[in-house]
Amino acid sequence: MLLPLWSEFFEELQNIRGRSLNTVLAYRHDLELYSEFIQTEQKTSQLFDFLKKKKLSPRSQARLISSVRTYMKFCENHDVKCPELKELKQPRVKTSLPKPISIEQFKALYASCTDKDNYFTKRNQLTLALLYGLGCRVTELIQLNLSDIYEIEKYIKVLGKGGKERLVPLNDFLVDSLKDYITNVRALIYKPNSHSPTDTNYLIVNDRGHRPSRVDIWRWLVDWSKSAGFEKAISPHQFRHGCATALLDGGADLRSIQLLLGHTSIKTTQIYTSVSASHLKSTVDQCHPLSPTFNDKI
Repeated sequence: MLLPLWSEFFEELQNIRGRSLNTVLAYRHDLELYSEFIQTEQKTSQLFDFLKKKKLSPRSQARLISSVRTYMKFCENHDVKCPELKELKQPRVKTSLPKPISIEQFKALYASCTDKDNYFTKRNQLTLALLYGLGCRVTELIQLNLSDIYEIEKYIKVLGKGGKERLVPLNDFLVDSLKDYITNVRALIYKPNSHSPTDTNYLIVNDRGHRPSRVDIWRWLVDWSKSAGFEKAISPHQFRHGCATALLDGGADLRSIQLLLGHTSIKTTQIYTSVSASHLKSTVDQCHPLSPTFNDKI
């Protein structure tokens, strides 16, 4: 490995900055690719040509540049000069969002995720309800524990990126679904895991009786999407985007949505959410001083 301070950088990422394992692995992949590039002794200006030959998408190229710049800044903070830092400019990438799941699509999935065993059906439906109702990431979903639920207060604690915790409110539908699942379903699926004997508190249980993986959730959504007759599988991120969009269309403010989704910056929320044309038209009709509502004032 040609890159200096390799171990120190990843130790800081994980233990000091609190980055998730998936984020650390993404940094590692990006830096390994950059290390491969510099071994060819090409100029920094040729990096994008190298990445194109590797068939990286514009978004993946931008992520790699960001990873390399973060690493170089770390090196310079530890007295290791990186003159290439000035040459590595972050490219502008057009932000594209996944199409949010609609309430009609959610209802179709909810009705189609059935199993011959009713307790698996209820597990499946709770999984969908949490994805859509909490707007949580897949990693956050699978990390949910029984002890994270505050039934009386109607909140659930979600562990987000960087180990940051947030309390997300539960509506009556989610409270009732959770109560039914915990009381009547979970014990029928749960099995002690010999590989993780102390991990017994997880909320969602996979088909093997253990804490589900990200792959489990993706596989379930593919199967349920097929059952619902969708040409393309609904992705987990579409639930998150759909939750935010539904809240925005319903009149929620960006700050509330930011807290719900666990965004550090409200700029992320502004990019992430979208306003439907119908909601925008309704807002203008109701609030603009030249709308019919205010005609009597003219």
